[in-house]
Amino acid sequence: MAIETERKFLVNGEFKHLSVQKMEITQFYLVKDHIRTIRIRICDEEAFLTIKSPARQGTISRNEWEYQIPVSDAESMLPLCLPGKIVKTRFLVPSGKHVFEVDLFHEENEGLIIAELELSSDNEHFEKPEWLGEEVTGDPGYYNSNLAR
Repeated sequence: MAIETERKFLVNGEFKHLSVQKMEITQFYLVKDHIRTIRIRICDEEAFLTIKSPARQGTISRNEWEYQIPVSDAESMLPLCLPGKIVKTRFLVPSGKHVFEVDLFHEENEGLIIAELELSSDNEHFEKPEWLGEEVTGDPGYYNSNLAR
């Protein structure tokens, strides 16, 4: 089991020229409720099954289990998924000693851009690039599971 400590921000400036990697992602959800989120992610030519708990009381950290699975298995599970999906292009953008994962959403969420940053603790310091906008950490309206429509 891993612990995920993640902060989220809206993006209000140009970042693509700073990207060192780009990937296409489609996410589907098997379960999404207040106790757990179970998703299938197809990222380029790989697939993953991920289970997440809610944030721990008084923190932004939560439990996360992620397992690589064959793409064919992921595709065969899609009929079991809830309606809706997430389609996005992810850009990896270094900033200081960290790397932001900047998601440019498509289809139902066209135009939304969210930057995520994984940290080792809730209070870890990080550099805020000028293209970073308002922080939306903990706002359920920006959870990928709630954006899946």
